[in-house]
Amino acid sequence: MTHLDALRDALDEFRQEAPRLADWAAQLAWTLPRGGRLLAAGNGGSAAQAQHLVCELVGKLDADRPPMSGIALCAETNALTAIANDYGYEQVFARQVHAHAREGDVVVLLSTSGRSRNVLAAADAGRELGLEVWGMTGALPNPLATRCTQVLAIPSRDTQVVQELHLVAVHLLCGYLDSLLGVPLVAEVAS
Repeated sequence: MTHLDALRDALDEFRQEAPRLADWAAQLAWTLPRGGRLLAAGNGGSAAQAQHLVCELVGKLDADRPPMSGIALCAETNALTAIANDYGYEQVFARQVHAHAREGDVVVLLSTSGRSRNVLAAADAGRELGLEVWGMTGALPNPLATRCTQVLAIPSRDTQVVQELHLVAVHLLCGYLDSLLGVPLVAEVAS
């Protein structure tokens, strides 16, 4: 099976999970404008997706709107290296969740395998604080899915396919959020 075939097959199944993103957007549409934050983390390609999600919130997806608070825990290099040095790499995200999270915030954790110990520790930290903890993972079952309050699982064991559909999920989530906030879509300008 080619990569495009694997992506197509996973996308067909992903469509059944995608409505969850509209529910997440509704919660963010209530939380973020009231001073809440989104804390996001992941490793490797999932770290890139977490940063992408935060940049869409703090910047914009399409049309201009007020910025919303998001922190990519994986982008805090000073904190990452200090925490890894002093407490071990497993604690790099959990310690930041404890430091930054406030009541009502949302933690979004991305992991293709759902098995990264530092992401699992962050989920545990979020749950300890009584936060909504959302996971974007690969195929079920996986340990991250059992630790999150809600999960969007990509039905594939192919890391590339999972990461590609996580990017689609990020864009859908932000698009739904903007729509709920009354942000108009910007028509594409022809070159």
